Amino acid sequence: MLDLLIKGGTLVDGTGAPARLADVGIQGDEIVEIGAIDTPAKRVIDARGLLVTPGWVDIHTHYDGQVTWDSQLAPSFWHGVTTIVMGNCGVGFAPVRQDKRDWLIGVMEGVEDIPGAALSEGIQWEWESFPEYLDALDRRPYALNIATQIPHAALRAYVMGERGADNSEASAEEIARMAAAVREGMEAGAFGFSTTRSIMHRAIDGARVPGATAGLPELEAIARAIGDSGRGIFEVAPNGLSGDDLLAPQQEIAWMKDISQRIGIPVTFLCLQVSNAPDLWRELLAECRAARKTGADVTPQVYSRAVGAILTLENKINPFFESPTMRSLDDLPFEERVRRLKADPARRAAIAAEGAQGQTRKGDQYKKLFGDAWKDMYPVTTPIDYEPDPANSISAIAQREGRDPRAVALDALLEDDGRGAILHQMAGYNYGDLEAQREMLSDPDTVLGGGDGGAHVAVICDAGVPTFMLTHWARDRERGSKLPLEMVVKKQTSDTARTYGLTGRGQISVGYKADINLIDFDKLGFLQPHLTNDLPTGAPRLMQKATGYVATIVNGVVIQENGEDSGARPGGLLRSVAARRPAPVAA
Repeated sequence: MLDLLIKGGTLVDGTGAPARLADVGIQGDEIVEIGAIDTPAKRVIDARGLLVTPGWVDIHTHYDGQVTWDSQLAPSFWHGVTTIVMGNCGVGFAPVRQDKRDWLIGVMEGVEDIPGAALSEGIQWEWESFPEYLDALDRRPYALNIATQIPHAALRAYVMGERGADNSEASAEEIARMAAAVREGMEAGAFGFSTTRSIMHRAIDGARVPGATAGLPELEAIARAIGDSGRGIFEVAPNGLSGDDLLAPQQEIAWMKDISQRIGIPVTFLCLQVSNAPDLWRELLAECRAARKTGADVTPQVYSRAVGAILTLENKINPFFESPTMRSLDDLPFEERVRRLKADPARRAAIAAEGAQGQTRKGDQYKKLFGDAWKDMYPVTTPIDYEPDPANSISAIAQREGRDPRAVALDALLEDDGRGAILHQMAGYNYGDLEAQREMLSDPDTVLGGGDGGAHVAVICDAGVPTFMLTHWARDRERGSKLPLEMVVKKQTSDTARTYGLTGRGQISVGYKADINLIDFDKLGFLQPHLTNDLPTGAPRLMQKATGYVATIVNGVVIQENGEDSGARPGGLLRSVAARRPAPVAA
């Protein structure tokens, strides 16, 4: 007898094969039958009219601290994600010595916008070495499967102390110790190693993340440790990622290609459209294609939409944050602040006049990223439009109405009793559409990433990217071509699983783990992002749920049904195995 039978659904199996009607039989945590199934089952789910897909495999998250206190792992939980990979961009919490715990929290807070107080309160420190970190996670139940990487910042501080933290050049002996620690972590079950070289990635004190300026001997020694372990990937947030150095991306690809080719390991790097060179990504993808012909395995990790911040009055991250008049209301309850703003046109006029676009709680660090033009900001609609028409930007509205754009922006924030919002398309929206993302996603040699689940919690909520992939790219897009449903599913299931060596996951095939979504495609959509104070210490984060996920199944167990958490926690830590995937075949 089967434990679970999914009957009559439209199977999109994650391989890219055409959708077809098929039943899926599950025994324990494994798929054991596919087709027309008559075997009796303890539970039968009627999936007629529903899509049956693999669970989404999100390879770019930052739940490294949250996993120590939270078994659910929202927002990803609400968007059909069944496996997450964390430890990206060189930041994380292991290995660590006791005197560097608070320092690592500061690094994470600075790079990924996770409140340091929440991390300090929430993290359950039970480890020093990376294998001990894995063991600590392995003792906990989760709704989702979790996999992790060894972060460069933590490794450097662990081996080198203050010299590692301040980006001093590593000695030969220190490099050898780092390589040994990486080998140890890989053999304990890490799925890779990550580093950042981006000038935008800085700790809360403004210092660059350790490893950002590491020399090639250090990078190569770490790569060799990965290679010696027979598993894993090298993940990079490259220099020039934000467009600050237009020569850097090619230089970064050069060393990544060299390491991959000579040592025989896969490398993946973040790749997006940058404002001051909006077509540079084409060159980078072309260089990766050329690299594959030489035997290198360098995979661009691309985005499905623009990098967009949600600016609100409630989270105090908005163009008026540093207005003295606005700040004079900071101590009032939110509802009272809104009441006074709405009741006093003179106060609103003063705030608009004082507003300095691009200012955030981080000041100079994000001014460049936020830009200087209201053309990149859009009043948030219901439902939220992630590919808004430039004719609906704050700038365009102000021009049509003959108004100051700052006044238009403030009015947008005051909508819905002060819970109105502005979508700031910070990167990847140079031409006012998502054509660049469509082309990048269409490239068979790219992989989907950049969702940053668990990070930038008060201003960005992109953990819903897997849902967006289906709603926008496969169903709703009006301002350009769509993408085939089968390709969209493959891009975030078997492709992402294969890239990270997550064997037995990412497709619906006999012998694979039963990580499955049942989706009402017509009803699939987003609820509006909203601020909730559910982090430790009551710190705020943006939350966004979805509609249309009839059920999500992890390891054969239903974890959510019709938007309700079942309470089941069948997920847990995944450990890598020594089974390197074959090198890419030249086109």
